[in-house]
Amino acid sequence: MLKLEHQTLNDRAYGALKQELISGGFSPGQTLVIRKLAETFGISTTPIREALQRLVAERLLEMQNNRSIIVPLLSGPVFAELTRIRIAVEGLAGEMAATRMSESALADIQVALAGMQRAIEAQDARTYLSLNEAFHFAIYEHAGAPILLNMIRDLWGRVGPYLKLLMRADRYIPQSNDAHHRIVAALERRNGPAVRVSLEQDIAAAAAVLSENLRTTN
Repeated sequence: MLKLEHQTLNDRAYGALKQELISGGFSPGQTLVIRKLAETFGISTTPIREALQRLVAERLLEMQNNRSIIVPLLSGPVFAELTRIRIAVEGLAGEMAATRMSESALADIQVALAGMQRAIEAQDARTYLSLNEAFHFAIYEHAGAPILLNMIRDLWGRVGPYLKLLMRADRYIPQSNDAHHRIVAALERRNGPAVRVSLEQDIAAAAAVLSENLRTTN
């Protein structure tokens, strides 16, 4: 029983750290200190260390020559490749979700959309990014494709640390919710291909802004 409980704690630490990557809780190039993370999560250093090693093995984190672990910095070509893959898989998930989503799930997405609009008007970047994540995954989780969903989570784990840069881009903020409105309108019509196209446009628009800012974090 002790071994099973220990493994559960390792899994929880792994899940929490991965979620921080997805949500942009860590910054590009940030060094992750095991003891500080253990204090933050209120657990011992062992599950944190093992979770970090697991994330390094998955290439969501990077180990330096001095054995320190950092959030990877993305080069332009790597970011471009990640964007192309995201467009393909997230667009597919959105198209699949369109005909599977319940009315109550759609209502939750509409609430998230309204919340994002209020956050934009209030210049509340943190709330906007949190709701943006909730908005997207509320769609993907209804695709009925758990393998695809895990792929998307891994991709967000790679780009998540950069997403906070979006709300620093003056030209992006006014258009940041446009594609989301089109996505919701297509979901309301149960139009899978239209959902896919709008998701692709949303990802591409954000990536165009982020690619210009990569040099500021590299």
